[in-house]
Amino acid sequence: MKPENLLLTKDKKTIKIVDFGLSNIYKDSKTGAEILLATACGSPCYAAPEMVDGKEYVGYTVDIWSSGITLFAMICGYLPFEENETALLYQKILKGYYEIPSFLTIEAVIMIKGLLTVDPKKRLTFEEIKKERWIQ
Repeated sequence: MKPENLLLTKDKKTIKIVDFGLSNIYKDSKTGAEILLATACGSPCYAAPEMVDGKEYVGYTVDIWSSGITLFAMICGYLPFEENETALLYQKILKGYYEIPSFLTIEAVIMIKGLLTVDPKKRLTFEEIKKERWIQ
């Protein structure tokens, strides 16, 4: 997920997500169990730490991370993790090191920090995101 993959409808009321070239199914259709993925894909600046680290991951948790990157970019006007060298970029992502600008509201900061939590097990879930004050 990245800003280039978000389109606004003509009436400006609906966002459409496009470019599912690297999409995948994340639940077994018979058991409903989460399928762990291992393919590193997407744009490096939007990659979740578990993907950067080469670990198996749950698809929607990396989507939540990249949504956090997208939200940060939309609010701040720049990406939280940027480096000319990929190795340095990945170090920052793995450590979760980024600076939060002082102009953000506390609700926006809480939301972004929840989305950009390095440990995917502690990262906000879809249900938790819906309850966040910034969303409300």
